[in-house]
Amino acid sequence: MGLTLVSRADCELCVRFHEELEALRARAALPPLAVVDVDSDALLQRRWGMKVPVLLLDGALVCGPRLDAEKLLRLLRL
Repeated sequence: MGLTLVSRADCELCVRFHEELEALRARAALPPLAVVDVDSDALLQRRWGMKVPVLLLDGALVCGPRLDAEKLLRLLRL
């Protein structure tokens, strides 16, 4: 199981999302997190474009553009 945060450079909302996710990580055992820049990949750009930040769990959308901690923990059964 893995989490992916699709974000963008110079995106304040993306920075806040990542900070909130790391704060949650301090309270709960979350799977490893990969942070991917949406602009680094044409497929990501077409799929997520201006919808970032988004959080994916094993490639499936969990939430975005705001962190839904309750939903994430429910999906992880934590």
